[in-house]
Amino acid sequence: MTLPRDYRGQHCALARSMEIVGERWTLLILRDAFHGVRRFGEFAVHPGVPRAVLTDRLGTLTEAGVLERGPETGKGRREVYALTPMGVALWPAVRALTAWGEEFHAADGGPRRVFLHALDEAPLDADGRCTGCYSAVPVTDVLVVPGPGLAPASPDDDPVTAALARPHRLLHPLLTTAPTGRSTRGSRR
Repeated sequence: MTLPRDYRGQHCALARSMEIVGERWTLLILRDAFHGVRRFGEFAVHPGVPRAVLTDRLGTLTEAGVLERGPETGKGRREVYALTPMGVALWPAVRALTAWGEEFHAADGGPRRVFLHALDEAPLDADGRCTGCYSAVPVTDVLVVPGPGLAPASPDDDPVTAALARPHRLLHPLLTTAPTGRSTRGSRR
């Protein structure tokens, strides 16, 4: 039996939110959007989401106003996805779920990625505050760097996984050129 896509009979904000972000793969797509993944092929190759599911999830997020789809600047007909202000407002939830996963389902060696305040490179605490200057850090000022639990790079890594192994600011485009080939190998990193 197929589960319904909505929460009939539930009249609360959490149920309405889950209708948009609660389906399998959706939070991983959002995570990648925060990391700067913008093209359909990049979303498909990194988490390894089936293309039909990805099409559905991107459509749902776009229709709900969480993502916007538009032409890539200066690249002809290629289209990209970007978080809207509504989507960016999901950062505290994505950050909190990531921190929860690192605390209760940690990788060997420690966190896979570490969030820093880009202005002073001090780590963020569990609430997203800078441990150096104690300010609340907006997502645009978050620098993500590889942590000690990130698996070593492999020559088989897809372009998104390889790019995520380097420090970068959230919301900045991760790749400047489209991935080559049609690899369907997803990443466990």
